[in-house]
Amino acid sequence: MAAGDSLLFPSALRRLAAPRGNERACAAMERAALTAREAEVLRLMTRGMSNPEIARTLLLGTETVKTHVSAVLAKLGARDRTQAVIAAYESGFVTPG
Repeated sequence: MAAGDSLLFPSALRRLAAPRGNERACAAMERAALTAREAEVLRLMTRGMSNPEIARTLLLGTETVKTHVSAVLAKLGARDRTQAVIAAYESGFVTPG
């Protein structure tokens, strides 16, 4: 620490502590209009489940799960599962714990 400031720049700390794109994430989730099955798949994605694990849980084929995951990513405008999961948490679609 220097002069009472942390090792990170104060502005960087403020950005880290500030609420992240919640409004943007909420809007994206609202526009996405996920089907009930897509929402279920997204919830399982937030638990870190792989496509085969989701398939076993929902009694679906792996290819069907891949189709649902692709639809979720497209509707949310997410480039990968990680972005979709972040949007789900930031929007309040799912909550930690």
